[in-house]
Amino acid sequence: MDDVLLTPPDVEEVRLLARGVVTAAQGDDGLTPLQQLLIPALFLSMTGHPVELATLGSITAPEFAVGLARRNRIFRERIVQTMLLAALVVRPLPPVVATRLREFADALDVDDDMIAVAQKYAEGAIDLAAVDFARNGYLGGLDPRRLTALHTESLDSSWGQISDDPALAARWASLRDLPVGTLGRGVADFYRDRGFVTPGLPGSAPPLLAQHDWVHVLAGYGTTLENEIEVFAFMARANDDPRAFSLLAMVVSLFETGYLHAGAGLFEANEGHLRTEGMATRLADAMRRGALTRGSHDFLDLDWFGLADRPITVVRTEIDLTPKSSAAVAAGSVGPWEGGGITPYQLHSAEQAAKADGRPYVPWQPDPSRD
Repeated sequence: MDDVLLTPPDVEEVRLLARGVVTAAQGDDGLTPLQQLLIPALFLSMTGHPVELATLGSITAPEFAVGLARRNRIFRERIVQTMLLAALVVRPLPPVVATRLREFADALDVDDDMIAVAQKYAEGAIDLAAVDFARNGYLGGLDPRRLTALHTESLDSSWGQISDDPALAARWASLRDLPVGTLGRGVADFYRDRGFVTPGLPGSAPPLLAQHDWVHVLAGYGTTLENEIEVFAFMARANDDPRAFSLLAMVVSLFETGYLHAGAGLFEANEGHLRTEGMATRLADAMRRGALTRGSHDFLDLDWFGLADRPITVVRTEIDLTPKSSAAVAAGSVGPWEGGGITPYQLHSAEQAAKADGRPYVPWQPDPSRD
């Protein structure tokens, strides 16, 4: 909701927006319990105004469009994406919801590739939806220009893996030599503490997916699946290109509904994590933080190595990174070196990696000062 933040709406307009989102996203039986948590959390975080769902009546798509006649395209696109987000957390997705999404988008004279994906979900054509997702998502095709930021020319797809690139592996290894407190050293320790393999080596993550690991460190998010939802919500909203919404739609389809069996070259479906207590608040806050960054940021198309030797505090200041809200922290949002910010599996992987390399194992320990 870029313009919601830049040009805050008044209470009545917030009610109008909430009526549209609720009308578009609810099935014949009303909102699901998750939607009842998520929609108010989104509006409170993104507008500063609370909404009471019980007081909202329905609204037709033409009426809604009249109410937003003064708003520009980006504002209208963000509202449609809010409708989409509220709908994509439901499985099975009622066909009537997919129809309404299209009606509201048409009335607002905007489109979003994720509407076609939602329609496939509603039809039960999950495999076709995955094809649509891969083809129409923000990273559907490999842009040769992206290879510059990834420092490799061996990719055959956006999410392709690179297991034998000594130059790329050496570049990542050099991060370990940077001073503590720099962004690059933070990423090096982030990998070491979790037993992650850096790009260019066998068993590593795709270089494009590795780009988002820098965001974990920069924005202060751990590495549970709940944290992954926060990171991709942050990235999607930090980018002024509305197509980046597909990144958030992807992780919701992986880690909440399981509509996608796999994504981002490495992730596999693991359902129900948005239903974890407090996650509606955490997702909404991550979107707020992303939207409030100074400028537009495609963090997946950024040459992070150009920032690696800079103090992380300086990089945060330059993009005007706002702190997490107290509500998000109370709801369980943690950083990479806070308790709960790492999984037992990752701890075990780090120990095994150290043993395989013949080096001392440095146990992970909470250190909130790093976050």
